[in-house]
Amino acid sequence: MSSKKDKDGKATKLNFSRRGFLTSVGVTSGALSTGLLESEAEAEQTKTAGPGEVPITLNINGQSHNVSVEPRYTLCDTLRNRLDITASKRVCDRGTCGACSVIVDGKVMYSCTMLAIDLQGRQIQTLEGLSPVNNPHPVSRAFVNNDAQQCGYCTPGFVTASINFLQHNPDPTYEDVKKGLGGNLCRCGTYVGIRKAVLEAAQNMKGGSHA
Repeated sequence: MSSKKDKDGKATKLNFSRRGFLTSVGVTSGALSTGLLESEAEAEQTKTAGPGEVPITLNINGQSHNVSVEPRYTLCDTLRNRLDITASKRVCDRGTCGACSVIVDGKVMYSCTMLAIDLQGRQIQTLEGLSPVNNPHPVSRAFVNNDAQQCGYCTPGFVTASINFLQHNPDPTYEDVKKGLGGNLCRCGTYVGIRKAVLEAAQNMKGGSHA
């Protein structure tokens, strides 16, 4: 409790204390947090997060595809949800497992980490173009021969990465394959079969049409 002197010099008590002040501040803050501030937070949530869909053109497996997507759309989601090109799998969605692997301008990349809008004018290859059903790639056939596919979620990404790896390393050793495919993960643990498949494909591709 505080005090002050009146005009006659006598001390008078003020109805004020530190505890009272802190209590009033707490009440006021609570009212704000459940009133005005909360309303502002709700208003923020209703605002549009970004611009709407925009038309883009993507070159995929040698063909032009016109599609409209929001700028936030990844290549993986655009392939699967808008173009029905589904070999690229959305698994970790964090650029870690490699199940969404595609080849962009000759380099294997994670399609879940790239915005579709940024890939206009670039050459995109997916497993559908690399290993069509009517003409499977030697890597695809070798995966079957070596029982390297198991559950199948990682397989398209592994085959895509393996094809790209052999394009740059046509005569690899076992250790080369192990290191070269380090960006792809297999939850079933069929790494031995996968590596043997790549070595088999490398032998079969020597002098072949897919080399």
